Amino acid sequence: MLVQQEKSVESVRTYSVRSASWLRPFRWTVGVLLKAVVLMVFIFPFLWMISTSLQTFEETMTFPPTWLPAVPQWSNFVKAMSAGPFVTYARNSVIVTLSIIVLQAAVMIPAAYAFAKYKFKGSALFFGTVLLAFMIPGQVTFIPVYLMLADAGLIKSLWPQIIPFMSNAFGIFLLRQYFMQIPHELVEAARLDGASELMIMRRIMIPMSMPALATIALFSFVSHWNDYFWPLVMTDSAAVRPLTMGIAMLRETEGISNWHIIMAGNVVLVVPILIVYMFASKQIVKAFVYSGIK
Repeated sequence: MLVQQEKSVESVRTYSVRSASWLRPFRWTVGVLLKAVVLMVFIFPFLWMISTSLQTFEETMTFPPTWLPAVPQWSNFVKAMSAGPFVTYARNSVIVTLSIIVLQAAVMIPAAYAFAKYKFKGSALFFGTVLLAFMIPGQVTFIPVYLMLADAGLIKSLWPQIIPFMSNAFGIFLLRQYFMQIPHELVEAARLDGASELMIMRRIMIPMSMPALATIALFSFVSHWNDYFWPLVMTDSAAVRPLTMGIAMLRETEGISNWHIIMAGNVVLVVPILIVYMFASKQIVKAFVYSGIK
């Protein structure tokens, strides 16, 4: 009886091994196909935008649609950039985005350092307030912010696009989690050697948290470079409008049917994001993976 049971168990194991060996390539194939489908869903609009930006007006109006232009029309980009004060829009976007990133770093790093390495009265309450600010959407606060900035006479400048974003609640939270991983003994040793708090942040905290800082900077860059709603509310002249509003105005200056010009403008808007992502992609992966510090 015992021998029969052992044979039955062995046969079941053999069948399981054979089934697993047969299912393994099937699962791999299904996984690859699903990944390809998801990739095409995300990348197809981008490829279609590039294709349309290089077509002629006639090619954009043909049916069925033209997938590849007969002759790439690089002049579409020149037309898009000459449709308005493109240089002014681009300059405003660069100034606003870089100013926000620099000011956020100046606010986030000391705040995250204080929450991670200091225990003071009310720290939990203050940190909870930071998380609460992270949960409140900007659409709820834009009216009182607009009224305050209008009373201060700043609407005709770039400051309404910069001041409300000087702090980043998500950045403070992520940096605090990174700073908490750094051993407190390392900080105490630096203090015993006479290092100031500013030197500790500059020599220890920042170098050991570069993945988190790069991730926050990239997210902030993408968010504010692509922002349309906030500048639409906070600006009233072309002199202070960003590139997103300039691209949106192409539909008014070029007409709704000139999709080749509109898509050329969209490509110009997207290219800086792709360039920044190419340099920061590895840091983003590191930021969301727990890394022990030896």
